[in-house]
Amino acid sequence: MQVAIVTGASSGIGFGCATKLAEAGMAVLGAGRDEERLAELERAIGDPERVQTVAADLTADDGPSRVVEAAVQRWGHVDFLINNAGIGSPRPLHETDDETLDYFLGIMLRAPFRLARDVLPHMSSGSAIINVTSTFAVVGGLRGGAYSAAKGGLTALTTHIACQYGAQGIRCNAVAPGVTVTPMVEHRLQNEGFRKMQTEMTPHTRLGRVEDVASTVAFLCSDGGSFINGQTIVVDGGWSSTKYLSDHALTSEWVPR
Repeated sequence: MQVAIVTGASSGIGFGCATKLAEAGMAVLGAGRDEERLAELERAIGDPERVQTVAADLTADDGPSRVVEAAVQRWGHVDFLINNAGIGSPRPLHETDDETLDYFLGIMLRAPFRLARDVLPHMSSGSAIINVTSTFAVVGGLRGGAYSAAKGGLTALTTHIACQYGAQGIRCNAVAPGVTVTPMVEHRLQNEGFRKMQTEMTPHTRLGRVEDVASTVAFLCSDGGSFINGQTIVVDGGWSSTKYLSDHALTSEWVPR
C-alpha cells in the first residue's frame, strides 16, 4: 500500500489532497495544528487502517521529524510527501518585520526543506515529493513580500531535489495554485480590489477550487505523472500566463488615483 504524508491537512487544499489520495487507495498521514479539524479528516477518510493524523507545529525543531517518524512507525515507508502547509495575508517588503519574515520562511520553506530531508531515507524508486507553491512564486505578486520569497525558495528547492535524487527514482515537482476558494482566502475575496484582480484577470469562468489542486497533486502521484520531474504545474485558469482583461474591465471607466 502506498503511503502519503500531507501537511496542512486540516483544511483547504491540504484536506482536499489528503482525501483525494485516500480515494486513490493510499494510506495518509495528515499533519496540521488543529486536532478537531484533523479528527474531521479521519472521519472523512473513514478507514482507520489507512489514516493517521499528527497535530504538530512544523516550525518547531521536532515538528518535521515527528511527522515523518509517525508515518514510518505506522506503515514502514513513505511514497509521497505533499508539502502544503502555509499561511496567507502577506504584506509588502516595507511593511514586513523580522518576526513575520521568519515565520513565513519557517512554515513555507524551512519546514518543507526539513520534511524532505527527513523523508528521503524512507523513500524508494517511484516515490515523489510535491511542493505546493503559488502563482506568487511565478510572477512575484503584488504585496507578496515574505510569502513570495518563501514560495520562490520552495520552487528552487523543488528543482534541486528533482536533479539530486531523480536518478534514484525519486521525483519532485511543484504545484502552484492561483487564488483558490478556501477558508484562508475567503476573507480576502471580500476586498473589492483583490476580488477584481482575480475575477477580471482570469480567462476562465470561475476561480480555483480545492478539487482543481488536489486532482493535480493526485495525478503527479499516479503512474500517469511518473515521468514528470522538476516541473511547476500552475493551476490558476490562465491568470499568471496571460494579460487577460475581462470585457467588463476593458469597458469600465478608469478613475485617476
